[in-house]
Amino acid sequence: MPDSKLLTESLLKQVVAAIDSDTLLIGIQSGGVVVLDYLIKKLGIDVASATVDVSLHRDDFEIRGLAKSKKSTSIDVDVNGRNVILVDDVVQSGRTARAAINEIYDFGRPKTVRLAVLVDRAGRELPIEPQIMGGLIDIPTNNKIAVRLDTNKELEVYVA
Repeated sequence: MPDSKLLTESLLKQVVAAIDSDTLLIGIQSGGVVVLDYLIKKLGIDVASATVDVSLHRDDFEIRGLAKSKKSTSIDVDVNGRNVILVDDVVQSGRTARAAINEIYDFGRPKTVRLAVLVDRAGRELPIEPQIMGGLIDIPTNNKIAVRLDTNKELEVYVA
């Protein structure tokens, strides 16, 4: 079982170090939004945030099907010239992050985009790497890593 507390503390420290006055935190629906909300609560500072839905930018409809998103993209701030930290729970293939970046650029041109994930795992299909991460977990591809809030409202990472 992964050490959720260690992963969370590592991610939080790195996000704190990366935030400046031009930072915009953007969570990817839905797992990334859970992590984003947790980070914002723990940061205790005022930082701009938004969410993106990647369903219309995915390149693997044939495999996954078109997901019916319950929430749409919500970017109510100007992304132009901002330092975006794109937040997700787990990165594996890189396809979700690529789709999120495409969605962000539909709203403007950020100065930088960095990927922050709680868990990085093997299986990359695209040249996308997180610059900020809680930790690396290398497990067989038939296993799934998931993130949820536990009863104490702390992030919990588990292997399914």
